[in-house]
Formats: sequence, C-alpha cells, structure tokens
Amino acid sequence: MKTIIPVGPYHPLQDEPEFFKLEVEGEKVTGLEINIGYNHRGHEYLAQKMTYEQIPFLVERICGICSNSHPIACVQAVEDLAHIEIPERAKYIRTIIAELERIHSHFLWVGLAGHFMGYNTVWMWFWRYREPILQLFELITGNRNHYAMMKVGGVRRDIEDKDMQEIDKVMNLLESKTDMFIKAILDDPVIAGRLEGVGVLTKEEAIRYGAVGPTARGSGLAIDVRKDDPYAAYDLIPWNIIVFEEGDLLAKAKVRLLECIESIKIIRECLKRMPHGEIQTRVEDIPPGEGIGRAEAPRGEVFHYVRSDGSNIPVRYKVRAPSYMNVPSNEVAVKGYTISDAVLVLASVDPCYCCTERMATAYYKGKKLSGKELLKLSWEKTEELKRKNSLKV
Repeated sequence: MKTIIPVGPYHPLQDEPEFFKLEVEGEKVTGLEINIGYNHRGHEYLAQKMTYEQIPFLVERICGICSNSHPIACVQAVEDLAHIEIPERAKYIRTIIAELERIHSHFLWVGLAGHFMGYNTVWMWFWRYREPILQLFELITGNRNHYAMMKVGGVRRDIEDKDMQEIDKVMNLLESKTDMFIKAILDDPVIAGRLEGVGVLTKEEAIRYGAVGPTARGSGLAIDVRKDDPYAAYDLIPWNIIVFEEGDLLAKAKVRLLECIESIKIIRECLKRMPHGEIQTRVEDIPPGEGIGRAEAPRGEVFHYVRSDGSNIPVRYKVRAPSYMNVPSNEVAVKGYTISDAVLVLASVDPCYCCTERMATAYYKGKKLSGKELLKLSWEKTEELKRKNSLKV
C-alpha cells in the first residue's frame, strides 16, 4: 500500500521552508513530489529599482552562504554588457574571496551531512574549522558574511600584505585538518555504508536534469564554469576539476572534500602570483544592451542576466541559482532507497531555496498589481462579504 510521508514545509531537516512528499511502499521510496514557493523576497524586482552600484549589495543578500557568488556573477554581467576589463590584481582578489567561500560552504555541508547521519563529531569538527575562514573574511572585508567586495570594474578593498600572511597561515591549518577529515571519513565503514551506492544519480540522468556543480561532478560530468568559461584569475593559475563517476552520496561528498584541497591550492597560487597595482577600473556609464555573468558557486553554476536602456538602472534583471537545476534531480536519486536514506539524498544536492525561489508578478484585467493593490483587492472582497452577510441578517 502506498503512503505519503510529508517532509516540510517546515521540518527540522530543512534549513529553509520547502515541501517534499515522499511516496513510499513499506520502507521503500517509490516517488517524490517537490513543492517549492515558500520564499518570496522579490530580489529581481528590487534590482530593477536600484542603480548598478547598489545591486551587488542587494544580490549578496540572496543567500548568506553564497554571498560572494551572486555579486561576482552580477558585476560580471554588467562588465559583459559594458565591455569592461578589470585590473589583474582585482581578478586575483575575486578568486581568493570566491575560494574561501567555497571552502566554508563545503565545510558547512559536510558538517550538516554528519549531523543528519548521527555523526555529530563530524558536524562539530567541520564547523570548528569553518570558523577560522569566517574570521579571515572579517579580517579582509570587515564582515564574516556579506563581504561587499565585488563592484562593477573590480573590487572595493585590497588585500594587505599582513593579511596575506594570515591567509597563508589559515590555509596551512585547513590543509592539515581537511586531510585528516578525508582519511577519517573515507576510512569509516559506517559512513561508507550510509553513503556508498545510495542516492545514485547516473551521468545520463545528471545530463537530463541539467545538474550542475558537485552534484554533476559526482555523477561523472566534468563541468565547471571556472574551466568552461574562465573568469577572475581561474585561467591564470593551474588547478584541477574534481570528478567521480559513481553518482552516489559518497561521490558527492568526495567531490566537495577534495575541492576544499583544490581551493586551498588556488588561494596559495593567487597569493604567490598576485601583482601590485590598481584594484578598480573607473566606470562612467553603462550603455544600452544585454550582459550575462556566470560563476561557479559552491553548489554549481550561478547565472545573472542584465538588460540596460542606457540609464543607471537596469530594465530587466534575472538570476538563476544552481539549486534550481539540482533539486529536481532528487526525483530520480531518491527512488528505490529507504525513508532513512531519503533524508540524506534530499540534502546531498546542498539545496538553497532562498537562492532559487522567485516571486511572480500578478496581472489583473491587463494591469500589473502591486502588493498594496493586491491587499486592497482582498480588503474589498472582505467588505463585500460583510455587506452580503449583513443583508442576509
């Protein structure tokens, strides 16, 4: 007999509101219905009311974890539109900030995965060593999150020599700890038992769903915007894409763990090769036209689109986050596994719903309605019902 098990929209497993209906027969999951639409914040609409100088501050608040990925895609979209070349030093600084964000995001995910499995030591380990990265951000940018480093034409703040020494020191610490974590996790037979061969997303399915980031790379797809469409300093330094073919939860975990090691190498190369010089190009005007910005966020490709009419405010702004592509793949990855596995499978794509969800614009009788107008319509209906009821009385 089929049974529906609801997970969400508010559930201890989920960091954000989302609603999964698990269809089960006995202990086995036979289907999944994904319902999103619980976050409405209107970032795209708000972006079309702001100047190009203001928008990076807005989009970095789309997500606290990806608070650099969205701004870097944003400024690259405008730079693509206006054909702006940024100084070389700014390219290296952008790369350092992006890779620090990747490490702290992957540490957060591995820690949560440990918690979901009942391995709270893993959770505490990773969050313990995520802390020095957040402290580095505070040192470099003044903020642990929402770094406000990206701007059209370069970066807002330079990295001083004394801060570079501190970055190198933290990288040494993280490298030794990450090596230790990898050995401890991969050698643990219970963790392997929970992750190996579970939640398999084949390469063909990953292509069919358009999966991106570690979700795709854990299924054998060697795609990464940093290689495929290089930006910042990614084409100026040597680094490798991490790919595993298995498509299971263990493969996704290994991709993220080894990407942390790769990020450390990238940051070290940036520190070594970063030239002295300007960090910003002066930008006078944004011409009419269109531009796109792509960046490899910790969860995968983030995409920003901007259209300009030549004023200082865009006429259209669009954002596509990686979870928009990855979450639907759970439909196939969760089938055939147990309910207790489903918890891990749903979390394995590192979903971020505040990145993904959008608010629709309502039209009534050909007119676009504002929030106040929708409220007014609701009040009018209430008054109408009151009148009808009073007539009945």
